[in-house]
Amino acid sequence: MFSDLYRKAAELASQGKSFAIATVVRVEGSSSAQRGSKAIIDPLGKLLLGWVGGGCAESAVRSEALKCIETEKPRLITVDMSDEQLGVGMPCGGTMDIFIEPVLPQPELLIVGHGRIAETLAVLGHLMGFKITVNDPAADRAAFPHAEKIVTEDFDLTETPIGPKSFVAIATQHKRDHLWLQKALEGNAAYVALIASRHRARLVLEYLREGGLPEEKIATVWAPAGLDLGASTPEEIALSVMSQIVALRRGGNVSLHLKEVSLTNHASLADAVIRQCETDSIS
Repeated sequence: MFSDLYRKAAELASQGKSFAIATVVRVEGSSSAQRGSKAIIDPLGKLLLGWVGGGCAESAVRSEALKCIETEKPRLITVDMSDEQLGVGMPCGGTMDIFIEPVLPQPELLIVGHGRIAETLAVLGHLMGFKITVNDPAADRAAFPHAEKIVTEDFDLTETPIGPKSFVAIATQHKRDHLWLQKALEGNAAYVALIASRHRARLVLEYLREGGLPEEKIATVWAPAGLDLGASTPEEIALSVMSQIVALRRGGNVSLHLKEVSLTNHASLADAVIRQCETDSIS
């Protein structure tokens, strides 16, 4: 019955496109749609396929579907068709509950760099449902088994475009971190983290400042990156960064982030670990 609709949904998903599926879950009174009726709505609010009721009922569903896609959250709405003024303007005499679920492309985590922090971050990102891309001349498949794409051409952006849906973690251990940071900000990435010691982070941000990058752009950089978990190992540092990404995506509490935490003992430990990673890489 819904084979065409499911095929269309699979086609859109394979193309990495966003859309929403609306399903009528309850009908009371008179309605042109039945329980189980479905429809696909695209990010422009266009009903691509299916049926959830005509007239203004469809209009209400399309409007709510746009909100679902934008917020990345499903919602259950009630469409009242019994009151032309207070309802949807279509007095059919019934009400419908419609569940609207957004279907979104897999979020991308771009990891720039190599080393234990980057490797662990790739594993955690994979577990959290991110599509993993790694860009670093020293990266290989053995170190990043879950990466969908590994780019080894130094500073190659043709294979790793950055856009508003990109989550970027820069762990280059000094090498061109300032250039990658600038590119991530120019691409308006959803999240930009610089995994570096506090000293290095200050130098890089000052470089961007002197280069004329607006202060409001620089303020979006998470440096040092991660939540204040008291991390003291590369694995724990990667966990703190991934935790911050999840918190920002899901509207969680990011008040305990290292960007604003004073230099406490555990923050000093994390800084020391990162400095050691940087030293090991250089040597």
